[in-house]
Amino acid sequence: MHELTRLMRTLIEAEVEFVLVGGLAAVTHGSSLHTSDIDVCCRFTPENLLRLQEALRPLNPRHRMTPAKLPLELDEQGCRGLRNLYLVTELGVIDCLGEVAGLGDFDKVLADSMMVETAAGRFRVLTIDALIRAKEAMNRPHDRETVSLLRAIKERGA
Repeated sequence: MHELTRLMRTLIEAEVEFVLVGGLAAVTHGSSLHTSDIDVCCRFTPENLLRLQEALRPLNPRHRMTPAKLPLELDEQGCRGLRNLYLVTELGVIDCLGEVAGLGDFDKVLADSMMVETAAGRFRVLTIDALIRAKEAMNRPHDRETVSLLRAIKERGA
């Protein structure tokens, strides 16, 4: 988990515009599930994607969904039309999404987020209700398990 904290801090310090949305978001809300990657919803503008690329450059980012694991090499023109980036770095895996199932595009995700302070720093994370909606929309076995845990966490906090 230490590497994921360092990876999050890298994004925060570079002022990449993102919202934490996946398993690590559930952990932020108190889930005990293990996660080995970071899922974020990013604003997919050339400025933000180039900022992301520059922040990750020292970590040797590569496209993890390509057979050759090609390096991340974006330019302003290449950023246009991108919807997702699935990357592996020296600190771990990061999936950058342009939208989240059950919620919508970055602006909708941003509206359903809250600011938190963690060991990684200060950043935005989906609210517990929005995370539940997103996990329900994905409906994979581990998402259903996460929904159950998040509902229990919400009940305890109510």
